[in-house]
Amino acid sequence: MKIKEFIENFVDQFDDLELADVTPETVMRDLDEWSSMIGLSLLNMAEKSYGVQLTFDELRNAITVQDLYDTIAKKQG
Repeated sequence: MKIKEFIENFVDQFDDLELADVTPETVMRDLDEWSSMIGLSLLNMAEKSYGVQLTFDELRNAITVQDLYDTIAKKQG
């Protein structure tokens, strides 16, 4: 898994977010479209795309896109 591909998958969970607007340092909750539904979509993305089940706490503790990527990568082994 590479961060660039991860960001593409991350952006796909949003309706109006552009790829150019997201970097590894992007604070997820600062995004205009951020909601609990997006959080659920990200949990689903982690499972479907990366075979990883994240907990709500793991998602909540991930502040940036890089944090979420690192959490998923760590659980993949």
